[in-house]
Amino acid sequence: MLPLQPIRRFCKSSSAAIASNNLPEVTLKHIQSPKLLEGKPLEKPALVKLRAERDPEKLFQLFKANAHNRLVIENRFAFEDTVSRLAGAHRFDYIEHLLEHQKTLPQGRLEGFIFRIIMLYAKAGMTKHAIDTFYDMHLYGCKRTIKSFNAALKVLSETRNLESIEIFLTEVPEKFDLQLDIFSVNIVLKAFCEMGFVDKAYLIMVNAEKLGIKPNVVTYTTLMSALYKSKQCEIGNGLWNLMVRKGCLPNLLTFNVRIQYLVNSRRAWQANS
Repeated sequence: MLPLQPIRRFCKSSSAAIASNNLPEVTLKHIQSPKLLEGKPLEKPALVKLRAERDPEKLFQLFKANAHNRLVIENRFAFEDTVSRLAGAHRFDYIEHLLEHQKTLPQGRLEGFIFRIIMLYAKAGMTKHAIDTFYDMHLYGCKRTIKSFNAALKVLSETRNLESIEIFLTEVPEKFDLQLDIFSVNIVLKAFCEMGFVDKAYLIMVNAEKLGIKPNVVTYTTLMSALYKSKQCEIGNGLWNLMVRKGCLPNLLTFNVRIQYLVNSRRAWQANS
């Protein structure tokens, strides 16, 4: 028969263990109390708010309040959508305020960001603000390169103002020590073709090549399309031959331009040659 003393000690220790095991359960119930889980609802992200806001003034204030929010300023859609809606509401004063303020922030020293500002002004139809942004880049400590020049040139080309385009093209590169590239040439060439100045466009290509800027497939295709549309088919055909002879391979768009010309000329049978 076992002594009673050890049995009593065992029973006491078991009871203590059971009691201690119940403590976490009580604590857990206390932690899971609904009152402790109550709190302020999570605030909607700024991008969601911007997308949902329909009042121009509230949209302006919301964007302004998030001028330093990287999730907003690095989101191209947020910028474009906000500017587009403010332009639709004819609140160009709000657009100017927002974009001019953005230039003064650290990102205003990045050319890629200024490039975006130029194009946003253009999208809102604020051409002068776009061009002024290019000219004022040094004020924000931002270096100009041919990239920002081409952005401003594209904005000007969409105005269809021949004189302004020619002045900008000839004077600005020298003023800021910039070297034109094939993108500069193609921007001007496309604008001249769309304005009906096909001869000027052709001279742009010729003069560019003299400066060492080699035409690419976009150059040839744009000019060829304009020549065919203006019934200068022989020159267009000659340009096709010149392109191939210089080792510039046509792309799908080039073939489409050529085929469309042959179909319109009732010479579709030559499309395979």
